[in-house]
Amino acid sequence: MKKKIIPMMILFLLSFGVNKMYAQENPLTVGDTISPKIEEVKKDVDQIKTDLGLLKRIKISGYVQAQFQLADHKGIKSFEGGDFSTATDKRFMVRRGRLKVAYVTDLTQVVLQIDATEKGVGLKDAYISFTEPWLKTFGIQAGVYDRPFGFEIHYSSSLRESPERSRASQTLFPSERDLGAMLVVNAPKTVKFWSGFNLQVGLYAGDAINADFKEKKDFIGRLAYTGTTKNEFFKVGVGVSMYNGYIYNGTKKIYTMQTLADGLTQGFGVDSVAENKGKYSTRQYFGADAQLTFDFPFGITQLRGEYVMGTQPAGASSSSSPNSVFTSTLPATDTYIRKFNAAYFYLCQNIMKSPFALVVKYDWYDPNVKVKGQDVKSTYTYSTDGGVTTKTGSTKLSSADIKYQTLGIGVNYKMTENIKWTVYGAWVVNENTGVTNYGGDVKDNVYTLRIQYKF
Repeated sequence: MKKKIIPMMILFLLSFGVNKMYAQENPLTVGDTISPKIEEVKKDVDQIKTDLGLLKRIKISGYVQAQFQLADHKGIKSFEGGDFSTATDKRFMVRRGRLKVAYVTDLTQVVLQIDATEKGVGLKDAYISFTEPWLKTFGIQAGVYDRPFGFEIHYSSSLRESPERSRASQTLFPSERDLGAMLVVNAPKTVKFWSGFNLQVGLYAGDAINADFKEKKDFIGRLAYTGTTKNEFFKVGVGVSMYNGYIYNGTKKIYTMQTLADGLTQGFGVDSVAENKGKYSTRQYFGADAQLTFDFPFGITQLRGEYVMGTQPAGASSSSSPNSVFTSTLPATDTYIRKFNAAYFYLCQNIMKSPFALVVKYDWYDPNVKVKGQDVKSTYTYSTDGGVTTKTGSTKLSSADIKYQTLGIGVNYKMTENIKWTVYGAWVVNENTGVTNYGGDVKDNVYTLRIQYKF
């Protein structure tokens, strides 16, 4: 028995020595094995938190507007979503299909927005903006974005109570946006009264969003103030705007309004010298706008209005500003310079706390304030020999010089937080003139039924 015990003891001692030696060379314990795993998990959690923080800064939004429209006649020209085709007086369309992605931090923002409809996909916004970190008062914005003129231009189409902007806004600022850069100044919030002021001034291509092909740049500036009473019963916003830009003269002929050969008639006279081609005509607007909001017991009432006047160089058959969305070349046509004025007014009334709201809108656009009514005519006659011999002259006036007024009435129904229905009628009246086909009011009223989904 003793002979068996002695070898077993020797084996045990040897095994104990080996294990002790192994433990000295590999000093890991159970706790030491878990610690690195915990550190790895912490790193993973921190990375997830970082990724979630980045994702929170990315904001995706948009809206789709699908609509059906009925016009008075086939093929009418219209500012209610564009001209109708010659074959129809009714149409379905996706008026806007916007998708906007923004990356936002405390002091910076990057925005990209596209518009996708049955007509194709196009760029709407692509800009960066940042605010200095010290006073948080001065900022810079650059890229493609809404021109900082007036109120209606930058007021979102998803919020606007009428289907379209006014005729003047669409004519003077086609596409609403331009390519450029601006300085933004927000008065410090620490000074109570001044905190409501905002100043935007910038330089722009002046040709809308697709190109910058002229040497001279356009200046746009707007000074605005917003304020409210303590109980928020009354809110006010007011602003003044200025546009000072240039239109390239595509030929040597520049037409301005003058008294013509008969000594009575106003029409376009021409300045035609070779040096005119390639120079620039001044494009200048001045505007004032106001927005008032009252929180009455019977529903919120909003009143908005804007008046614009100025000088508009354009073509013979249209007073519209350049729009590089449709062309990316310098104009090669004669220049017609007109003095204009325009305005719009909104009355928006919520019905108690219901999802219904009424809107009444009136706007006018007079592209040529030098002539009115029957004085807007294509030709005139004048005496050359004591009334015995008469000649016929051309005024060069056309449908581009006719004043328009539009009355719009509609109902908005906010069915859910995302869905809004709009029923709207636009009654358009042109002045009675001597221009062919415009001797009376053209029947070009448009009625719109729209559904919008916003997310």
